[in-house]
Amino acid sequence: MLINETPPSVRRIDTDRTDAYAFEITGYIETADIENMYGLLEGAYQLHDQIDVIVIIHDYEGIDWGGAWKEQAYLQKVKALKHIRRYAVVGGPTWVQAMMGIVKPFLSVEMKHFELEQAEAAWEWLGARPLPAST
Repeated sequence: MLINETPPSVRRIDTDRTDAYAFEITGYIETADIENMYGLLEGAYQLHDQIDVIVIIHDYEGIDWGGAWKEQAYLQKVKALKHIRRYAVVGGPTWVQAMMGIVKPFLSVEMKHFELEQAEAAWEWLGARPLPAST
């Protein structure tokens, strides 16, 4: 059995609130990265009916669209949206902000896009802080 030497493109960031979840996305997003993130979110709303989420995207290289839209991933997205109160996206390609603008009127989720240099403002809007990385 071979071990994948490529680090995951989605990394969880610990926050100072138990109901606030943060993720950092870098590089190319594989199907496994998408499934991992939604698995973490599913665990979150087992503990909290409503959660806040911040996603920080930088050095984006693309996404496995087949994995992003396969039935299981789509069902996980729909389920997650029922539990997300506030959703902040920081950075990412230009289509992310455009997509948020398109879906925003149809969702009860408060969502807002921030440029990478506005990360601090995004954390303030969410009302959470990242915890220092443990070593």
